[in-house]
Amino acid sequence: MNSMNKTFLLLAPALLTAAAFGADVSVDYNHQADFGQFHTYSWIGVRAGDSLWQDRIKGAVDAALAAKGWQKVESGGDAAVSAYGRTAERDTMETFYDGFPGWGWRGWGGGMGMATTNVVPERIGTLTVDIFQAGTKNLIWRGRASNVLSSKPEKNDKKMDDAVNDMFKHFPPQGKG
Repeated sequence: MNSMNKTFLLLAPALLTAAAFGADVSVDYNHQADFGQFHTYSWIGVRAGDSLWQDRIKGAVDAALAAKGWQKVESGGDAAVSAYGRTAERDTMETFYDGFPGWGWRGWGGGMGMATTNVVPERIGTLTVDIFQAGTKNLIWRGRASNVLSSKPEKNDKKMDDAVNDMFKHFPPQGKG
């Protein structure tokens, strides 16, 4: 096996693994909102597939907002927070190659190898967090993250925390204030 084949075989799993770990996060907000006027928040509610995920969402968002100086109050906050978590299952194709006498592709040698493809069901999670101005009930901020669940349940807390931290990384945005 030449050095180019060895390099590819060593780097391919690392690149695929790196792409699979991070959540895809996007944020949008009302550019006219004065985020400097908000210091407290109340929860409207959390909807998710099960109470474990609801608790994780609420805990991660509470921690992120507390780190930004916002205080949670039972009712009557300056802002109102709502979160929606959804899980779905998608199929991932995994192909394994063996018997590599060569790839027969652009000078990488010749020969045939065997390929086996398996379909692996994978749970994925999407989280949307909305923040409303309490008085007007206008949406002022929305964060979305996909790929917030791991196929290994013991990693779900960390993935949730990482996704929410990324979501609130530049919070509060610099609106008109």
